[in-house]
Amino acid sequence: MLKFILLIFLFSLSNQVYANNKNQIINKLENISNLNFDFEQNINGKIELGNCTILYPKKMFCEYDKKNKVMVSNGKSLVIKSNLSYYRYALNKTPLNFILDKNFLLKKISELNGEIINNSLIKYTIKENNQLIDIFFDINNYELIGWQTKDIYQNTAVTLLYSIKLNQVVDEKIFKTPLQN
Repeated sequence: MLKFILLIFLFSLSNQVYANNKNQIINKLENISNLNFDFEQNINGKIELGNCTILYPKKMFCEYDKKNKVMVSNGKSLVIKSNLSYYRYALNKTPLNFILDKNFLLKKISELNGEIINNSLIKYTIKENNQLIDIFFDINNYELIGWQTKDIYQNTAVTLLYSIKLNQVVDEKIFKTPLQN
């Protein structure tokens, strides 16, 4: 009987910890209008570095350190431009459509249970429109620290964020795709 009571106590305690983490993440995310960060992106072992600015909802501007590569979302289209190529995608056909939608993230996080990984991060796995997206938050400060998706070509893409700055002044002109200029 004592084991049963102890088990119930531990289960309720762990539920409180998960609920507190979820509430902290939601509160933190609700108060973010934009974020700027350096990133490391690993797509099937190919690593690229750069800097991004996200402006909710659904706008993103990223400059990669090498190859003169830029990625821009204006909320409708996603454009990836380098010296050698230029690709335009409908944003709603990519996993970034969900990652850049703060209201969608808030709704999904409130519905899901996070998984604590190595006592250092909290992972939420979102399944939407045949896409699987893992969103990672720091367990200490509840900030968004990365995501894992499959890209348009079904390559696994892991993006890790660091040197994060929240709610900075942002010039919205950076979110114009090259054809909008």
